[in-house]
Amino acid sequence: MAIRVALVGTGNAGRLALRQLIYDPRFELVAVGVSTPEKAGKDAGELAGLEVATGITAVIGLDGVIAARPDCVVYTAMGDTRPIESFNDCRRILDAGINVVGTAPGGLQYPWGVMPAKAIDKIEGSAREGGASLFISGVDPGFANDLIPFAFAGTCQNVRQVRCMEIADYATYDGSTVMFDVMGFGLPMDQTPMLLLPGILGMAWGTTLAILAAGFGVTIDEVREHHESEPAPETFDIAAGTIEKGTRAAVRFEITGMVNGEPAIVIEHITRLRDDLRPDWARPAQDGGSYRVEIVGEPSYRVDICPTSAVGDHNHAAIVAGVGRVVNAIPAVVAAAPGVLTTLDLPLITGPGLAAAKPAAAN
Repeated sequence: MAIRVALVGTGNAGRLALRQLIYDPRFELVAVGVSTPEKAGKDAGELAGLEVATGITAVIGLDGVIAARPDCVVYTAMGDTRPIESFNDCRRILDAGINVVGTAPGGLQYPWGVMPAKAIDKIEGSAREGGASLFISGVDPGFANDLIPFAFAGTCQNVRQVRCMEIADYATYDGSTVMFDVMGFGLPMDQTPMLLLPGILGMAWGTTLAILAAGFGVTIDEVREHHESEPAPETFDIAAGTIEKGTRAAVRFEITGMVNGEPAIVIEHITRLRDDLRPDWARPAQDGGSYRVEIVGEPSYRVDICPTSAVGDHNHAAIVAGVGRVVNAIPAVVAAAPGVLTTLDLPLITGPGLAAAKPAAAN
C-alpha cells in the first residue's frame, strides 16, 4: 500500500520534491500546504512545474495538511530566515501524530549539543507524545558531509582529519533571500551579512560538526571560523538580480572543529558568482560546481561528488539531491520508533528501483 504523504512549502526545494511525490509509486500525495494566497487552489502538478493534473489543490497553512491525515509530511518551507517558525511547524505536525521529513529547520539534523536543551526536550516530547518520527537533512549541511564521509571512513584503518567542501558557482541560483539577505552577495564589502556574523557559521554547520564528532567518537574542544570575500570587478547580472561593481561577488569560509588542538573536522565553502573570481581558491571537479570530501588517514581519500541533471544545471541537480535524500527516507522514517532521527539512525536508503518511477521532467 502506498504511503500517504503531504508537502509543505513549494519554493526551490519543495517544487522539486513535489515532482517525486507525484510520480514515485511508493507514495500517494494527499495534500500540499503553501504560504502565499496566489498559490492557494492551484493543482500540485502546476506547482511542481509539470503538465499533469493530480486533483490535489494547495491550501494555505498547516490546518488542511494535518486534516488530510498523511502518514508523513515533507517539510520544505524556508527555515534559514524563520528557524523558530519552522521548528514550531514541525512540532505541530508531530503533535498530530504525523511523521516529518524535511530540509528545515537545519538545527534538527543533529540537535544534541547544538540546540538549547529546552528546544530538544520540546521536539522529542512532541515526537514521543504523537508517536511519530522526524528526519531533517539536505546536501550541505546534509548527506555530502555526513553520509559520504562515514561511508568512506568505514574503509579506513585510521582517520586523522575530515574536510567537507562545497565549491560552486551560484550565479544561476535564483533564491534572492538566500543570495542577498543570508549570504550577502551584492552588499558593500564593509557590510557583514547574516551568515558571516560571529558565531553564525558555527551555528549553521554546528549539526555537521556534531554528527561527525559523534560518529567518529571524538569531542570537539573549540570551533573556529574564518571567512574572506572578493568584490565584483564590474557590474554584472545573475539569476537573483544585479551585482554592482565593488560589492560582494565571491565568498570562502571555513568552520573547523578542533580536537586535542588539531583541526579534525573542517567544513569549507567556496562560492563564486563568476568562474574567473579568485582562481587561487579551490576549483570544482566539474563546470559550475561540485562537493568534495577529503579524508586524511590510512588510506586517505579525495571524493568528488558531481551532481548533474537532465533538466537543469549543477544548482538544480544539487537541490534535487537534497530533497531526494529526505523523500527517499520516508519509508524508513514511517517505520521507525518515535523520535528525532539522523543519518546515524537510518538504514541504507535508495530511490525507487531501476525504471520503477516515471521521470519528473520539467515543462
